[in-house]
Formats: sequence, structure tokens, C-alpha cells
Amino acid sequence: MTTWTSDEINRIGRAEELQLASLRSDGTLRKPVTIWVVRIGDDLYVRSVYGRGSAWFRGTQVRHEGHIRAVGIDKDVTFVEEGDPEVNAQIDAAYRAKYRRYAASIVETTVTPEARSTTIRLVPRPKEEPGHE
Repeated sequence: MTTWTSDEINRIGRAEELQLASLRSDGTLRKPVTIWVVRIGDDLYVRSVYGRGSAWFRGTQVRHEGHIRAVGIDKDVTFVEEGDPEVNAQIDAAYRAKYRRYAASIVETTVTPEARSTTIRLVPRPKEEPGHE
């Protein structure tokens, strides 16, 4: 499995937000959305504050693959749902700490049960080499 480089995880983990685009069933990218991102250890996570009905979240469920862009880093990723309550508690704390300068009412939308149900770990995918499928 591919992992983030130290530079990538540090830079994206500190980024205010990232652009996320999921792959359609035909392999083309959807329009990117801007979203908050948090880091727990060597993993990066995103959530939909609008829950599982959110258009961008539903898009991640089609192929579980897409692309992110943040702080000059462009990366193909796999979307892996995170359901572990202990990990989700750490993610809640990370959202509250990282975005605490925003109104509490805004930050709290990222830690509701509805948002928690959409927690996605971003896993880097290796670049496909020409001539390989």
C-alpha cells in the first residue's frame, strides 16, 4: 500500500483545506469541492457536514477513488470509510483543535453523528505507469 511522504503528510495536515474530486463511473473526475482536512498520526481524514446525502460524499461511494489538491500537492487517492469509534473521537478532537478559531457552531457541524458517519481516510494511490494497466 502506498503511504504519504513525510512532506506530503506534514503539508496537507497543516493545510486549512483541500480540493477533493471523486471519480465518476466512467473514470472522469467530478467538479472538486473545498473541504477541511485533519491529520491523525500518518493518516488524513475528511467529513461531510451534510451527512451521507451530500453530493460530494455520494460521489466518493461510486468508485472510492479520486484526486486531492492542497498546498501545491496533487495526489490520486482512495477513499476509505472510517467507522472505528476511537479513531472518530480522535478526529473530533482534531477538528476542534485545528479549526477552533472559527465559531463553535461551525466547528461543531464537523463532529455531529451525521458528519461522523461520513468520515473518510484519504489513502494515496500510486501513479499508474504508462503501458501498465
